[in-house]
Formats: sequence, structure tokens, C-alpha cells
Amino acid sequence: MNLLLANDDGVIAPGIKALHQELKKKFNLTIVAPLEERSTTGHSLSLDKPLRLENLEPGVYGCSGFPADCVLMGIHLLKDQRPDVVISGINRGANLGQDLYYSGTIAAAREAAFHGIPAFAVSLVFNSLMAQHHYETAAKVIGLCLEAQLHLQIPRLSLLNINVPNVEFSKLKGFKLTKVGFRRYSEEVHARIDTRDRNYYWIAGQYLGFDQNPDTDCQAVDDGFVSLTPHFLVDGISHKSELELNQVIERLNAKMAF
Repeated sequence: MNLLLANDDGVIAPGIKALHQELKKKFNLTIVAPLEERSTTGHSLSLDKPLRLENLEPGVYGCSGFPADCVLMGIHLLKDQRPDVVISGINRGANLGQDLYYSGTIAAAREAAFHGIPAFAVSLVFNSLMAQHHYETAAKVIGLCLEAQLHLQIPRLSLLNINVPNVEFSKLKGFKLTKVGFRRYSEEVHARIDTRDRNYYWIAGQYLGFDQNPDTDCQAVDDGFVSLTPHFLVDGISHKSELELNQVIERLNAKMAF
């Protein structure tokens, strides 16, 4: 398969490097990712300025634009060998609950879905920047998903949002098909004054936890499971699609026996 990798953390971020390292063993890979960090930029497109690409190494391109721009550029680059799957990530931190509306990681996968290409958005969920980050776990999870052909079960005009607990691969509890939960933030605005006596502001705040619901992405990850959450751009999931996704998840869980 031909895979296009993108992200919002930047082309040199450790998450996309781990994904490349894992998937290059079995798949044809092209990376098009931002030259600088573009986290929480949502579904932005560069319509008012030209885009520039830097070929950093064979098959690896840095793009001056946003995550969705990167996918558009990747599709253009690969017009003679259209990507079979677009994978966005591995994001540095969670994309759970309402995070998906802010996320550049999700936006890249969504742009692929707009163009009829199956897409995964994958994130590594951790609570501290100081913790050891197991990007290799999330990369192995994506490898398993591709081997199980999970991408073939993604309904039209949708994507699969995948959140992976920050643990060693052997400590994962399995996979769960989930719904979007709700995370609570304090969302404070800090007012400050600069050296020229002018006001400026930082949007800040702390994560305060999630609403308890056993069917959600937030709960699944908290319980140690990989959360697989369909995100629909037009229509909701059909009963048939849900059954097919659960059949693949059963096969994935069978592979988790150690």
C-alpha cells in the first residue's frame, strides 16, 4: 500500500518519526508535514498565500502550510499513485472528546476523507511532558490496524480517530470502538502587560478531567484501551458499518494475547 503521513507537530516531531520507522518495513511511505508546529490550528487552509515544499530527504517533505494543506500537497505529489490511506500523527498528546474540533491532527485526516481516502488520526495520550513517551506503542497499533485492513471498514466521508495510552505495547488492554466524550478545562485567560506598557493575553488553563461515561473515548483510554472513534463528516454510522468495525476489532483483540 501507498501511505501518506502527515501531522500537526511538525515534520521533525518524534511521533511522525516513530510512525515512519514502524511502517516503512511493510509499506510505501511519503511524508508531507508542516515545517513548524501547527497544533490546535483546526481545519485551516492557506488560501491567501503560496505554499512551499522542502524535500528534506527522499519521500519526506516539509510544507509551509497547515496540516490540511499538507494532505492536499501530498495528494498532488502522489497524483500518479494516489495514497491508499492517510495517517495523521502520532500526535504529542490526546485528541479526545471535543479536542477533535481544535486539532490539526484531526484536520489532516478529515481533509483526506473529503477526498475519498481512508484516514486515521492517531494520538499518544499522556499527562506529563516529562513522562517517557511510548510513540513506538502507537506506531505498532497503527501497523496492526493496517494489517487487519481496518481502513477498508471506514465509512464514506468519515475518519477514524485513534487514541493510544502512553504505556508499553504489552500493557495495552486491547481495542474499543467508542463515542466522543467530553473533557473539562478551566480555560482561563491571563492578562499581562508587555515592556511597552501594552496589554496582551494568554489563553491558558488546566485539564480538569472528563465526564464519566463507559462508552466514550476518554473512559476507554483511562482504562488502558486503544480508543477507536469514528468521526463522521456527513452521516452517522450505519448498523452494518458498526458490525463490520466490531468484527475487525475482535480480530485485533485476538492479536493482543501475550
